[in-house]
Amino acid sequence: MRCLLKVSIPVETGNAAISDGTLPKTIESILAELRPESAYFAEENGNRTGFIFFDLKETSQIPAVAEPWFLAFNAHVEFHPAMNIEDLKKASPGIEKAVKNYRRVARATAA
Repeated sequence: MRCLLKVSIPVETGNAAISDGTLPKTIESILAELRPESAYFAEENGNRTGFIFFDLKETSQIPAVAEPWFLAFNAHVEFHPAMNIEDLKKASPGIEKAVKNYRRVARATAA
């Protein structure tokens, strides 16, 4: 299953890793093991944050994916199932069924 891994590195930990030169090397090492589809880095809520898309084959992989970030950076880690456009196209029947079965319920609740 395609997953978005969101990794937020606290400022103090990130600053220490930048100062001692380990931040880029450690991130490269973790990503080399994970072999993500893509990885992007930005600021979110004042923290250095990675948005990493990878294939989670089974939930038992979660500790192996999260622990390097926890141990290296004291990071906050989140996992989110994610779709690409092909996945979204395959989801159309399920979306249409939900609209057919529940649209009226949502309208009645909102009224």
